[in-house]
Amino acid sequence: MAYHADSSHLEEKEVLTWEGFGQAQRELAQMIADSGYLPDIIIPIARGGLLPGGALSYSLGVKLSDTMNVEFYTDVHETLPDPVLLEPLLDTGSLKKRRVLVVDDVADSGRTLDLVLNLLRDDVSEVRSAVLYGKSASVVEPDYVWRRTDQWICFPWSAEPPVQAH
Repeated sequence: MAYHADSSHLEEKEVLTWEGFGQAQRELAQMIADSGYLPDIIIPIARGGLLPGGALSYSLGVKLSDTMNVEFYTDVHETLPDPVLLEPLLDTGSLKKRRVLVVDDVADSGRTLDLVLNLLRDDVSEVRSAVLYGKSASVVEPDYVWRRTDQWICFPWSAEPPVQAH
């Protein structure tokens, strides 16, 4: 069965462990704090941004969060023609005059991040973005990037196939 993170056939890949993730999110949070930016709300892009976004909310002491659900990747190196917003949609009207931090696991092509940032830009006081990994092909340069790579990334939360009933 193929699944999104099944990268066993790839010779070169970046592997992030759970321990590495803990260090990465702390370092990313420190970058954000050191920049002087304190968001009012953190909006992870589901699904890949959920764990980094939750971790950053704790590390930055930001209690308010919501999510944007976007589908783009269907398998390793396989995407839909364009990123697609999935329901339920975020009530962007409730974000007026708020500083927003959009979080994702990786800015690969950057098209998902670009879609979300453009949707929020007109409705918020300020929007910035943070990712664990940035890639050179990204159409968006995130405000905060923990590490740069052009390899496929195997994240600890998607390294195994989904569980199934026995």
